[in-house]
Amino acid sequence: MPSLPRPLTLPPDTSGRRALRRRRRGETVTAWAFVSPAVLVILGLSVLPVVWSLLLSFQANDLVTPSRWVGLDNYRALSQDPHFSQAVRNTLLYTVLYVPLSIGIGLALALALNRRIRFVGLYRTLFFVPFVISATAQGVLFSFILDPDFGAANSVLHHLGISPQGFLTDSSQALFVLVAITLWSGTGLCTVIYLAALQDVDQSLIEAARLDGAGRRHLLRHVTLPALSPVSVFLLLWQTIQSLQVFDLVYVTTKGGPLGSTTVIVYFIWEQAFKNFTAGYGAAAAYVLALALFVVAAVLRVVRGRERTLRTKAAA
Repeated sequence: MPSLPRPLTLPPDTSGRRALRRRRRGETVTAWAFVSPAVLVILGLSVLPVVWSLLLSFQANDLVTPSRWVGLDNYRALSQDPHFSQAVRNTLLYTVLYVPLSIGIGLALALALNRRIRFVGLYRTLFFVPFVISATAQGVLFSFILDPDFGAANSVLHHLGISPQGFLTDSSQALFVLVAITLWSGTGLCTVIYLAALQDVDQSLIEAARLDGAGRRHLLRHVTLPALSPVSVFLLLWQTIQSLQVFDLVYVTTKGGPLGSTTVIVYFIWEQAFKNFTAGYGAAAAYVLALALFVVAAVLRVVRGRERTLRTKAAA
């Protein structure tokens, strides 16, 4: 039998593949050309300083003379430094007071401003305005208001028959006054975020709960607060980070005084690095703070993950 002709096979289109690879390579080069300035800025202003400060924490450096390697000596000195211990206590007290109060007051204001009342837009704006004022301006403003000799606060107390107070010059009051100042400015953010979250609460759940006879307290506890839990976790993390990093207000108002009663960790770091010229020691304190922030973020992430797991099981 005559053999059948073999099917024709076309040679692979290598030219098309090469053109595709060239085009992809050109697109990659173009993309890197656009993003490389941002990458260089990020590397130069964040990654490199982080690495350099980590190495600095293991050195004795006065920012003038050549540094020398000391290993973990800076961290050992921190564990025995009473001033650092006081700064840690002050920071923790400030955080414990500020974070729950700012979130609680912000939630209360959001619930009050989520109603249909006259001039509600004006009220919302007035509560948020202090948040956009810089900490430096706040410090200058309240330094005049709370001045123990010529301030308006003591003038009002005098007319009310109350003895004048030291406020920022009294070691027993200064830290609590700083918390009050920060609440005046920082609560507005919590209020606005909670207001936005309240708009997304499922109204059908609220109506169903009302039909079942639930009052305002039960609606808040069993419907509104569970719906706001993701926002609450975010605010808890955000406000905690902000409170652990407070510096501007302390620097402008009290300079860490009186008697170190308002020296917080970030002010302690600045004081060691740029006032006492012990940059390595200050860098070690900075990494202790960074570790604390990492632990806080990790704990809140675990808590949030467990909440999601419980919700998924409940929904199933």
